[in-house]
Amino acid sequence: MDERLQFVARRLAGEQMADLCREFGISRKTGYKIFDRYKECGIQGLTDRSRRPHHYAHKLPFQVENYILNVKREHTSWGARKIRERLIRRFSGIKIPAKSTIHALLDRHGFVERRGRARRRALRRDGRLRPGVQKVLLFSGAFAG
Repeated sequence: MDERLQFVARRLAGEQMADLCREFGISRKTGYKIFDRYKECGIQGLTDRSRRPHHYAHKLPFQVENYILNVKREHTSWGARKIRERLIRRFSGIKIPAKSTIHALLDRHGFVERRGRARRRALRRDGRLRPGVQKVLLFSGAFAG
């Protein structure tokens, strides 16, 4: 903010915009943006602004989100697919969210338990290699000279 304040003070003193921008290492477009914000808002216009969006285009409506969470509280064993079917029956006039969206909402609110992934093993239960692995191991042996 100090640099912006110096920039504006020197511009108000009558220095040329192009010379100031070159000295501060910014484009003229940025220089005019800083100066216009100062003229509109005063010193408050020189502070950093939030980059957070003002609204989210794909955010679920509050009623639908609340309904999903209430259904999950009532039926703890139900997953996203079954809750989506309930939504389809209940709300016919609105666009129903995808199963993955419902799952993400449940996960965000702590209703999803993480499970460990099943690991694939190269050996069968009887100790032999699987057929595909056996061929690769036979073919890729070390060849000396």
